Amino acid sequence: MKELSGPSWDLSQEYTSPSDSQIQTDLGEFSSILDRVAEENEALLAVIGHAENMSGDERNAAIEAARNVHNLSEQASKFLWNPSTFANCLLSVDGNDDDAKTLEASLIEYRVKYSELMQPLSQFLNLVPDDVVEEYLNDDRVSASEFQVRHTRARRHELLSLEEENLVSALGQNGIHAWSRLYDRLAGQLRCHVLEGNDQREVGIAEAASLMQSTDDRTREDAWRAINRAWSDHEETCAASVNALAGWRLEMCKRRSNGKVVHFLDSPAHASHIKRETLDAVIDVARESRHMSRRAATALARAYGKKRIGPWDQRAPAPELPNQDASIPFDEGLDIVANAYGQVDASMGEFVRMMADNQWIEGTVGSNKRPGAYCTSFAKSRTPRVYMTYSGSMTDITILAHELGHAFHHWAMRDLPDSQKSYGMSLAETASTFGETLVRDALLNKSESPETELAVAWEELSAIVSFLLNIPTRFEFEKNFYEARERKPLLPRELRTLMADAWNYWYGDSLSEPDDLFWINKLHFYISGTSFYNFPYLFGYLFSQSVYQRRENMGEDFFDRYTGLLRDTGRVSAEELAKTHLEVDLTQRDFWRQTVAALEPRVEHFEGLCDQLFG
Repeated sequence: MKELSGPSWDLSQEYTSPSDSQIQTDLGEFSSILDRVAEENEALLAVIGHAENMSGDERNAAIEAARNVHNLSEQASKFLWNPSTFANCLLSVDGNDDDAKTLEASLIEYRVKYSELMQPLSQFLNLVPDDVVEEYLNDDRVSASEFQVRHTRARRHELLSLEEENLVSALGQNGIHAWSRLYDRLAGQLRCHVLEGNDQREVGIAEAASLMQSTDDRTREDAWRAINRAWSDHEETCAASVNALAGWRLEMCKRRSNGKVVHFLDSPAHASHIKRETLDAVIDVARESRHMSRRAATALARAYGKKRIGPWDQRAPAPELPNQDASIPFDEGLDIVANAYGQVDASMGEFVRMMADNQWIEGTVGSNKRPGAYCTSFAKSRTPRVYMTYSGSMTDITILAHELGHAFHHWAMRDLPDSQKSYGMSLAETASTFGETLVRDALLNKSESPETELAVAWEELSAIVSFLLNIPTRFEFEKNFYEARERKPLLPRELRTLMADAWNYWYGDSLSEPDDLFWINKLHFYISGTSFYNFPYLFGYLFSQSVYQRRENMGEDFFDRYTGLLRDTGRVSAEELAKTHLEVDLTQRDFWRQTVAALEPRVEHFEGLCDQLFG
């Protein structure tokens, strides 16, 4: 009998354990390189106070030092981020791993030191006149960082003094980032009681969340309520955390409002490599499209014999129909993804199988696993890893396809310099949601009965509901929360009200009841490194749909153009990427309207299947 759950990943190719001597060797190399950075920084520190009026000798010395620091930073970063990734991977699988916690804690001082020693270069490149930047970039050692430098300079008006930037960085490790670590540890350790038949069983949050992929309504609702009960005991703690995270960011907006007012959406939009006009266009078109998206949600409910979906249905699989096997062993699920990827190009299918053969996928079910799924990569080996909890549903296959899309994106860029591999979150979702659509359409084309078609089309409609209703709900809540937080910290009951209002606004009468504790149980609101960890998914879904919709017209050139687009994600803005590769303007609402309109036949197809199967 084939194993239903997914495999455990092998991290030993990087380190054997948190106490592996190679970690200390890497950190020693990291510290040695930073000592050289400190020496080079002297030339930068000497001119930062008068960066616009340097003498000729100062200018030459500073530019050369800046180039050296850039190169040293790329050498050093892999020795810091490799053990950091390793610790995070271990804690994702086992939130109670004390050795991994110790390693994670020990890395804080290294991160602080690295951030402080990179500040002089950042300050120099932001403060000097344009002609100095041009001269700096006119060298093969640093020319690859051109987009990164120019993109960062777009926010130079927000820059604080070197001393203040260093202070912010140092305090952040035990300030804003500490609140995030608190939430992560709480999520890894939290237990809840779920029904198993007529008895209750104690499980971790991730395992309980996996039960919301059950085809049984009672099981899904019970798991959702169990998770909310567990989190509700920590309402005050989580309210303090989310208020602190938002409060820190809002205070930084005030401090950085020197030349002009800095809005709390400026940073996440900039980090996503998109303009605020593009963000507004995407959200507005999603808002215009609520009628279609609600039809999709109502159709999903109808397939379960209900008038409305519940918040516990957000990850529900297709309902079980006669002669259907709802459980798909991992190996079969992997084959489905590999074959679908291979239809674009054989190398994409080979990549999926390589990920499994190398044991770079974590898919086990465990009581101490953190909820969610992600793709990460190790900086030294430049190899990706996929994390998820695989329990055999069609939704799990979709998640696997999604995360392997991220991994393929990493793989396509693995030979690029680090300065060209940092793409915004909005573009990060391109390959992942493209992969989902590939798999769904491949399965639809193979379907031999309405029952099978429904199971596959279910995933498509679930994606529409997720990206065009659920993601905007998160955005609506977070935007309204930040606006309210500018006035005062919010109480748990006020956070509940804001959350419920957002659910009701977007879902309307397609929803049975709002999830007013979603602000607690959604990890994304507690990520300290990134705020508004939501709209990039909407952008990425629609952008990838636009790419997918052009696949047939591009013919045999598609794969080369697709990988070319992925490789460019870290060296141009989203707007420039779309103009270059798709010849479209992302700030125009008509582009997004056309993309959404192409989804309506998928909704109609599912509604037709419901008519055929359920009358």
